[in-house]
Amino acid sequence: MEVGALPFGLGGVSQPVSHSARGLDNPPCSSRGRGCTSRRPSVIPRSVSVSFVVYPDQLGVAIQHACISSTLGSACHGSVPVCLCRSYLVELLIAVAATSACTCGALTARPALRFATAMGASPRLPAISMQQRTEPKAAETNAEAEDGSGGVRQLLGLKGAKEATGEEFLNWKIRLQLTKPATWVPLVWGVACGAAASGNYHALWNLFGDAPTTSSLGEVGLDTVKAIAAMILAGPFMCGFTQTINDWYDRDLDAINEPYRPIPSGKISEFEVYTQIAFLLVGGGALAYQLDGWAGNDWPVITAVASFGAFMAYIYSAPPLKLKAEGWLGTYALGSSYIALPWWCGHAMFNAGSIGIQEVILTILYSIAGLGIAIVNDFKSIEGDQALGMNSLPVAFGIDTAKWICVASIDVTQLGVAAYLYAIGETTFAAVLLGLVLPQMFSQISFLQDPVANDVKYQAAAQPFLVFGILTTALAVGHHSFA
Repeated sequence: MEVGALPFGLGGVSQPVSHSARGLDNPPCSSRGRGCTSRRPSVIPRSVSVSFVVYPDQLGVAIQHACISSTLGSACHGSVPVCLCRSYLVELLIAVAATSACTCGALTARPALRFATAMGASPRLPAISMQQRTEPKAAETNAEAEDGSGGVRQLLGLKGAKEATGEEFLNWKIRLQLTKPATWVPLVWGVACGAAASGNYHALWNLFGDAPTTSSLGEVGLDTVKAIAAMILAGPFMCGFTQTINDWYDRDLDAINEPYRPIPSGKISEFEVYTQIAFLLVGGGALAYQLDGWAGNDWPVITAVASFGAFMAYIYSAPPLKLKAEGWLGTYALGSSYIALPWWCGHAMFNAGSIGIQEVILTILYSIAGLGIAIVNDFKSIEGDQALGMNSLPVAFGIDTAKWICVASIDVTQLGVAAYLYAIGETTFAAVLLGLVLPQMFSQISFLQDPVANDVKYQAAAQPFLVFGILTTALAVGHHSFA
């Protein structure tokens, strides 16, 4: 017998504890919906895997459900998922039904199930169904990568991570994993693009060439430190805040799509999550204010951008607005946060007064391309989004329509920007940008054939060209005089 136990609070806050932490060989099965397992074990035959799922209803009353998954023997090679409820007697009847199905087939199990239903089992939940056994989905497992990269993956917040013990000082590994450092890269890159667009950032290569912009190695070093400070604001603080608050409000969704994540697995407590959110928000605001002073901005542009980003992160993830459940609006908000906001932050660090309307429009257009990238990320979460009523574009329009919206937003945006650069006389930059778009369009061929299976492959192949295209546009803006 394998029993998963998860603590539950009547306030609707559920923090499932990882099955592995309980010494279990297999994860507990889960029903479609929110919940966690209760503390009460049950005496069930050894062949049955049991977890007790608790759901808070609208009045805050907990209704217990026993979710039983019994693996059939070699005669049928399938599984029997049963989700019923309520007392130990009902649980035992379900176990008998599942065991009976293992040995004699589903038909012999139905009398026990009918009697269990009469004793209080929920009539709305499905009776026994026979399913052909398949390999576990990626969302249901997080097996450690076999290439030895599990430790690094854990720190970066990626799948295939090594499981942390939770015994580290201040639980720092889990805290870092919760911020998903792998997702900081686009924002760090956005800051670099904004610095390039400012026309006032002095890099090492500006010391050389036919027309060096500076002769001071100290100025180059100072600008480098300024850029790194702005990247720390955009990445660890603001993106870390965004990921942490998003994971907190997505804990029920992650319990379906990614049950191994720190919050649904119970590796980090509610108090630890709250303190992390507060530290990243307050620390980010303080750093932004200091950067405004360092940049000599008369008006606190960086602080305003950081505050707006934090506000967008909250309404994107948290009710009652929860923009991520609103299809287009939420997806665009995500795209703009990853492109426009860090770009403006990087530019304001070096020359806030030169941010013009043309540059704002270009970054907003690139945020439409960011919308396409956000849609790519939605394909892997369709099942959980449907279960919890999240109106992502693949759910709202279907996979076939959403995939075309995705590639169109990415391609049309970049081709439009290339045409604009050509029109203002920046023909070299326009040609480079066009050359960076074509490999992306080639990578989209396999993505369009199966966006669910090829989403990660597409991002790995195409996104480097996209981000270098953004940098090309930034360099064109820094090179061009809009006066």
